[in-house]
Amino acid sequence: MAENETLECITEHERILQEIESTDTACVGPTLRSIYDDQPNAHKRFMEKLDARIRNHDREIEKMCNFHHQGFVDAITELLKVRTDAEKLMGQVTDTNRRLQEAGREVTAQTEEVICCRIQQRNMATTVEKLQLCIPVLEMYSKLKEQLESKRYYAALKTMEQLEKVYIPRVSQYRFCQIMAENLPRLREEIKEISMSDLKDFLESIRKHSDKVGETAMRQAQQHRTFNSAVMKQASMGHYAKPVYSLNGRTHTHNGLMMDEDTGDEEEADEEILTAQDLVDFSPVYRCLHIYTVLGDRETFENYYRKQRKKQARLVLQPQANMHETVEGYRRYFNQIVGFFVVEDHILHATRGLVTRAFTDELWNMALSKIIAVLRTHSSYCDDPDLVLELKNLIVIFADTLQDYGFPVNRLFDLLFEVRDQYNETLLKKWALVFREIFELDNYSPIPVETEDEYKLVVSRFPFHDAEIEKQDFPKKLPMSQSVPQIYTQVKEFIYASLKFSESLHRSSTEIDDMLRKSTNLLLTRTLSSCLQNLIKKPHIGLTELVQIIINTTHLEQACRYLEEFITNITNVSPETVHTTRLYGLSTFKDARHAAEGEIYTKLNQKIDEFIQLADYEWGMAESDGRASGYLMDLINFLRSTFQVFTHLPGKVAQTACMSACKHLSTSLMQMLLDTELKQISMGAIQQFNLDVIQCELFASSEPVPGFQGDTLQLAFIDLRQLLDLFMVWDWSTYLADYGQPTSKYLRVNPATALALLEKVYRGMKDTSKKNNIFSQFRKNDRDKQKLIETVVKQLRSLVNGMSS
Repeated sequence: MAENETLECITEHERILQEIESTDTACVGPTLRSIYDDQPNAHKRFMEKLDARIRNHDREIEKMCNFHHQGFVDAITELLKVRTDAEKLMGQVTDTNRRLQEAGREVTAQTEEVICCRIQQRNMATTVEKLQLCIPVLEMYSKLKEQLESKRYYAALKTMEQLEKVYIPRVSQYRFCQIMAENLPRLREEIKEISMSDLKDFLESIRKHSDKVGETAMRQAQQHRTFNSAVMKQASMGHYAKPVYSLNGRTHTHNGLMMDEDTGDEEEADEEILTAQDLVDFSPVYRCLHIYTVLGDRETFENYYRKQRKKQARLVLQPQANMHETVEGYRRYFNQIVGFFVVEDHILHATRGLVTRAFTDELWNMALSKIIAVLRTHSSYCDDPDLVLELKNLIVIFADTLQDYGFPVNRLFDLLFEVRDQYNETLLKKWALVFREIFELDNYSPIPVETEDEYKLVVSRFPFHDAEIEKQDFPKKLPMSQSVPQIYTQVKEFIYASLKFSESLHRSSTEIDDMLRKSTNLLLTRTLSSCLQNLIKKPHIGLTELVQIIINTTHLEQACRYLEEFITNITNVSPETVHTTRLYGLSTFKDARHAAEGEIYTKLNQKIDEFIQLADYEWGMAESDGRASGYLMDLINFLRSTFQVFTHLPGKVAQTACMSACKHLSTSLMQMLLDTELKQISMGAIQQFNLDVIQCELFASSEPVPGFQGDTLQLAFIDLRQLLDLFMVWDWSTYLADYGQPTSKYLRVNPATALALLEKVYRGMKDTSKKNNIFSQFRKNDRDKQKLIETVVKQLRSLVNGMSS
């Protein structure tokens, strides 16, 4: 067993030694480590084996040296022999080298000179080549500087682009090119800032010039409209080729020929027609747009421009606080707005995408809403129709101008209808003052005409025709007062004024006719009617004036058909046309006449009341004076003179007034008798009252106003007459017997009225008897009469109670 282990150990040591001999020294460590990892004391045996191997190799080396030693000695002997020849050869070579060096020294110097020249030539060629590459770069950079100094920024950007893409890449290795390349972005930013500054200056300038641009555009639109109107008039007359207006300074006809603009007024036509481009330098916008486009920042520029223009639009749309006071305020406002949108329209068509149609439409819609609101507000402050009319003309020119540039303006023409209503209101207020002044200055008496010329003058102002008056000799009087032709003339003036607003509204004749008729109706039914009603209600207007007012309204009513003809002649619209508005003047003057008639009745009654208040009856008088009371005679005389004035009134008016006066007089006299404060009445007072009523009946029977049939007017006093007859005759038996019968003699006497008056008379009788101290005698002698009165009173009371139940 021990022998086997020894054999294995020896075999392992052989393997390790072979591995050490054949392996690199760097890898010997693991091999040697395996020796120590084996059996104890194995390394000692390995060292012994290693020493044996070393000794073996030493013996082999010694054998090899002994084998080659003789050859080495022979070689050393031969080398010593060659040494002498080598020294001799070395001397010869050295000498030869010296001679060559001396001979080639001059050639070497010339060769070095040639080499230096060749190097210089190569460097010069290289330099020229590089300079040829650099010179264009420098020239372009110099050109860039010149362009920047001359403010040709768009060209400068193009030059920068060429430098960056073409020239600098060729010589990018040079430092000056790197500096150039580093400067280009800074220059671009400077150009952007400068161009933006120019744009800001442009925006500030255009804000100041908008007024002038708008004024020019509106003047051209007005000339255009005037020119077309004149052409249409001439075309309607025939033999005229209708031209088409152009803003380029010439006019084209439909046949293709050219007409110079000097065919109109020479001085004005020779003046060149300016456009927005003539008045405003748009180059900053174009330049800035091109610059930002080249720089790839166009969107930023567009957004900035649109934002600033929106701000400017809001500023332009802000009116001055006192704009409504003068037409110049409105004109400046419209000029600025037109100028703003003319500029935007030019920018829209001159640039590609800086502003779009959608953007301008948005701006216009915003502006239109603001304009309409401003005009609504400021026009409502205006109370001068001339100013409103000028405002309307400005709005029309404003709308036509912007319509020529493609902006929708229908809402402006709709606004004009509202302004028309405002205009009509101001006209109505103005004409209300005119009518009031006419009424205040009128003398309310027929117009005196001394000569035929005066008559023709009146007839020329007012359509008056009366065959009877025309047959009369001069001097003569026309039934109406001087206010009638003045009112008629002013109504026509109102129609003319209203027509002025309808011009240039692009409306048909039918629509204009309808506008005129409606506004005239407002004048008649509201303004003139109100003035007439106020006039009639004035305290200083007496019965004479009221009579004349009724006559005046009658003639004005008859003249309404002439006003309709007048409107028809203006508008050329037949009154038979469907939906044609009719004038309501007939109802206006009828209402005024009815109001005047009512006022006549009222004033008559008031006058009667004034006379009644002067009545001073002695209710306890024993006997009457034998004649009518003075106040009543004065009243009757007043009524006679008043009704004489009524001769010019229509028959029914005078008759109604007379009947109303008589009825009121009768009622007032009845109320006087039945006054609750009047406690007793003597028979003498009854007799005096009867005399007054007789005078009233005589007045009624004298036919103060013609046209009454029979004793119609006297019936106004029938209640008083029957009541007084009852007391004067003392016919109580007949009254009580026939009460309730249609044929009763005292049919109009009410039991309550009879009772009240009888009680007053009875108290008067008793009071008189007491004063005369014969009441006891009265009771003895007239006991039957006293019993009769008491019996009548009881029966009357029973009748009154029966009526109330």
